[in-house]
Amino acid sequence: MSLTACGEQRGTDVAVGSSTTSPRSSPSSPGASPYVEPGTVDGAPHNGDNNAYRRSGEMSPASAKDAQKEADRIEPVLKRLWGQKKWDPKSVRAALLELGYEEERTGPKGKRLGGTLTVREMYPRYEVDHNVTPEGALIGLRVHDDACVTAFVQKTNYEVKTNGPFMETGCFEPPYGH
Repeated sequence: MSLTACGEQRGTDVAVGSSTTSPRSSPSSPGASPYVEPGTVDGAPHNGDNNAYRRSGEMSPASAKDAQKEADRIEPVLKRLWGQKKWDPKSVRAALLELGYEEERTGPKGKRLGGTLTVREMYPRYEVDHNVTPEGALIGLRVHDDACVTAFVQKTNYEVKTNGPFMETGCFEPPYGH
């Protein structure tokens, strides 16, 4: 037996190849899960499955090229609006409609009826004891069934990127669940 820095007693090392086990193992404290998802840095089991709703779909090369063209059209408009401190959804929508986009329309069961552009408020976030919706606008432009431009403009910054649609939220990246 030897003492650790904390004064705890430990058993001596077991020789390699010995069948003796450590007296410290306890059936009441399970070890780490033996399953680690490929590509998961922290080793959390099923992390990828739990966050699948946050992964965008694949774009074809031709759709990705078209989406980038539209992103290149949108970026200077958002940069201008950000510089003018206009990031409310109404101002952003009006500026993007001037580029010739049409607002996306959906039927009662969510079926797309036409248009490609959606501009909405930012997602609310929880602060202290209630939800707060930050100033700003989220932008989703459906370029093709497999291609979107996703953007935002807010007080601190703006961003424009291309991606495939999200499983449950179309061109909008879903907020974190829990």
